[in-house]
Amino acid sequence: MTELGYLADMPSAYIRSFRARIVALPPGGVVLDRTYFYPAGGGQPADLGTLQLGDTSMEVTDVTRSGASVFHRVRSSPVASRAFSVGAEVEGRIDWARRHQHMRLHTGQHLLSARTFQRTGLRTQKAVLRGVEATIDLAGELPEAAWEELAQDMERVTQQVHPVSIHHVARAIWNASAAAGRSGLVPIPAHVDPVRVVDIEGEDTCPCGGTHVRTMLEIGEVRMTPFTEPRSGSSRLGFTLVKPGATVPPE
Repeated sequence: MTELGYLADMPSAYIRSFRARIVALPPGGVVLDRTYFYPAGGGQPADLGTLQLGDTSMEVTDVTRSGASVFHRVRSSPVASRAFSVGAEVEGRIDWARRHQHMRLHTGQHLLSARTFQRTGLRTQKAVLRGVEATIDLAGELPEAAWEELAQDMERVTQQVHPVSIHHVARAIWNASAAAGRSGLVPIPAHVDPVRVVDIEGEDTCPCGGTHVRTMLEIGEVRMTPFTEPRSGSSRLGFTLVKPGATVPPE
């Protein structure tokens, strides 16, 4: 079982290096007792980086969940493969520029889903973060007039502070809350209790297992992608980061 360190609270998403112990070495990968690498899921890509043992390192090329464990797919030399062993303590180093870009996109996606739901009643079926762009697929056709309003919303809110926070609530309390009627359609798995909730002050409250920035200002300037005619019964919205690495916080 791998402890998911990044889930605990907001500061945990900002941890760039950590120490952990190897518990298994399946072919092509490493399983740790805990990790701050984000495994691909919920539309958010996996973190990349390295695992370091003394002067020897392995490149982390993908991270995925496998039951209760996290599989770090690695690329290494024969020397590194011999050096890594079950029980050894390693240092994980996350590609921070990539991670922080995903944090900005993910928090911006929550905002876009929330504003779309508030303006049109359309819920998000799927979200995808890729490169410098986030997209959402909606359960219905977006009126063309709403696009300009949403573009203005995104510009306005990302120029304001709006703190982002994370808290955990019992599943029964979440199910009974007004926020349970949220902008997203992806169900919370039955076994999840408590529920990890991401709150954008004054804008959105949503269950999520991803990593997020501390304020809307940290997202930086965004630009909505051009409006396209919706497909029958559905539509897609998106935005890009104007300056991908401009707001990376210092160490």
